Amino acid sequence: MAYQLEGRLLEVCTCNVLCPCWVGEDPDGGICEGVLAWHFDKGTVNGVDVSGRTLCVLAHIPGNILKGNWRVVVYVDDKATPQQQESLLKVFTGKLGGPVADLAQLIGEVAGVERVPITFDVQGVKGTLKIGQAIHAELAPFQGATGQFTAMHDTVFTTIPGSPAFVGKASSYKVSAPKYGFTIDLKNHNAVQGSFRFVA
Repeated sequence: MAYQLEGRLLEVCTCNVLCPCWVGEDPDGGICEGVLAWHFDKGTVNGVDVSGRTLCVLAHIPGNILKGNWRVVVYVDDKATPQQQESLLKVFTGKLGGPVADLAQLIGEVAGVERVPITFDVQGVKGTLKIGQAIHAELAPFQGATGQFTAMHDTVFTTIPGSPAFVGKASSYKVSAPKYGFTIDLKNHNAVQGSFRFVA
């Protein structure tokens, strides 16, 4: 078994609520610039324990999400050992196959890989994401009439294959990474949360 990873996702993007990318439609405004953060509560990659680590992707998606050609910056938890970092990068570049490889094939260019302090915090239903000095977001899911969180299932695109995605909005979404061409300061745009289990 190449990898077995379990954890949680926090995701924000520049699309309005709800993000059309998840159902295969073109993004609001023609492009989508999003942050996808996977925190591994437990997991191994080829025997390397990566529990407690976080990997984030800052992505410029130039059109329909299914057409790929994403330009991304990868941020790795600075608490990761070199071995943990190498293992996670192998997973998220698709080299180890499995469900993550389908996502990795959409990436056309990796503009940079950086090690930074990452805060991935979920308190009740509210999520906070801080990635170095570059990214900060606050988000929360929607609730339905029954009080359950609003979820998407069986979408044509997903960042957590096999798991429901809980949709919501980010009260704040800021990115300051000008050297990679990203400057964002938005309120009340799309957000997604969820849990995942990736096995290959």
